[in-house]
This record gives sequence, C-alpha cells and structure tokens, in this order.
Amino acid sequence: MAGGAGGLDVIPLGAADRPAIEALLRTRPTAAMFALSNLRDHPDGSAHPNATAFWGDAAPPRRAVLGLTNRGMVLPFDTDPEAAATVLRGRSITGFAGPSGVVRPLMRALGLEGPAAGHDADEPQFQLDLAALRIPDGDGTLAPLSRDRDRAIAWRQDYNQELGLGPDAEARAAADVDGWLRADSHRFLLMAGVPVAMTGFNARLPDIVQVGGVYVPPERRRRGLARRAVALHLAEARAAGVGQATLFAASEAAAACYRGLGFARIGDYALVLRPPSAAP
Repeated sequence: MAGGAGGLDVIPLGAADRPAIEALLRTRPTAAMFALSNLRDHPDGSAHPNATAFWGDAAPPRRAVLGLTNRGMVLPFDTDPEAAATVLRGRSITGFAGPSGVVRPLMRALGLEGPAAGHDADEPQFQLDLAALRIPDGDGTLAPLSRDRDRAIAWRQDYNQELGLGPDAEARAAADVDGWLRADSHRFLLMAGVPVAMTGFNARLPDIVQVGGVYVPPERRRRGLARRAVALHLAEARAAGVGQATLFAASEAAAACYRGLGFARIGDYALVLRPPSAAP
C-alpha cells in the first residue's frame, strides 16, 4: 500500500492471505497488537465486533496492510494515507489505533482532523522484556473479575465516561467486561478481600501481551495500586511463558507508574475513539 490513491490497486485480503498478514505484522508486533490478536482470535466471517477485514497491495510482496474491525476501528500498519483513505471513505468508522506517525496522516487524508466527541490522544508507548520486570513491594493479590462482575462493569463505565465515550458508556462497559470474562484477560487487585484496582490485557499473543483496561477508583489513586496490580498480572503472564509486554499511557502519572516497573518508551501511539460516522 505504498502508492497514492490514483494508481494503486488495493484489494481485500482473505483467508489465504492471513499467514502473510501475520508475518508482516509480526515484524513489529508492538505496532500491531490489536490486529494480531484479532487475526488470531476471530476467523474470516466472524460477527464478533473485533473481527477484522484486511486490505493490502494487489501484488506481493506486501509491505503494508489496513485493518477495519466490525465495530469500525481502523488498524493501519505502515499504510499510505491516500491509498488507505480510498478503502475507508464512506465506511462507518468509530476510531483509530496505531502508531501516531501512521494514524495522523490517514486521518488528515480522510478529513477527520479537529475536535470530535470521544477520546483523541497521542500517548507514549512503552515496551518491557518481562525478564526485567520490577515487582513493587506491597499488599494485595489478584482475583478474576467473576468475583464481582457488577463492580467491574461500574468501574469500566466510569473509565469510559472519563474518556468521553458518551451516553452508551453503560452498555459498552457491560459488553467489555463480559468479553473479558470469556477471555479471562483481566484481574482485580484485592486488599483485605476487597477489589481496589483492576488490570488487564487488551491484546494477547503467546509471547507478548498488551496492557489495557487498568483502572483505580479516584478515591484510591496515588497509592501505587495500579503499579502493583499491573506488575502481578505481568508476573502471572511471565510464568505462563510470555516474554514481552507493551502498553500506551494515558497520563504522565500512568507513564511514571509503568517506568517504575521497568518499561521503556518506544514511540507514540494514537488512540482515537469517535461516535460512529461515515468517513467523507
């Protein structure tokens, strides 16, 4: 997808192309965790919201691919902005996720710059070799979200509202938590048997995880609970054979927390969540 919109032949990629798509995305997995996880977990034709359709250059070798999930999230990987825009124009788009240097030019090509309801941020991205994970001292143990589904939904709703996701925050929160329960991807941090924080992986492969869904209620923040929760969850993943972790931080406080665990910054990640709309 290296050329411009005028002469480039961009085609849908199907089941036979999936090994090649994965091989390309695997060259930089920290830039493509959502796409890689969706590719693994949701086969072609799946109705799951995260099932992803892909496009790429008509002729190999393909050096870039464009993903679009059923829910309308755009997942670009080294795409030419004008070429990708030809695919996306007129389609329902609810957001973008990927390295800022790829996402922002694509949004400009689509005329989707400027303020919009929802969340729109370039966040520092970090990576950690789990062999170097630093686990802070402290109290607390992990427990599955099934311990208190209603609390997990309430916390996720609060998180969505903090991101400005609008009036459907409650329905979105319930769907998120039920998906996490099925995937066993998130954990509570318990102190004296009471949930005090939540952590999770929003994308996972056998060798690398992406941290996401971390939440601490406002009245318990600035006590190191997020750091402890994330560290214990990463230690659990390491014990299961995972070697690497990545994440993007929504605030400087979060970034400081992750640096304290040993994470190092590797770039900037654009996370854009918008009300559903058709791209111009």
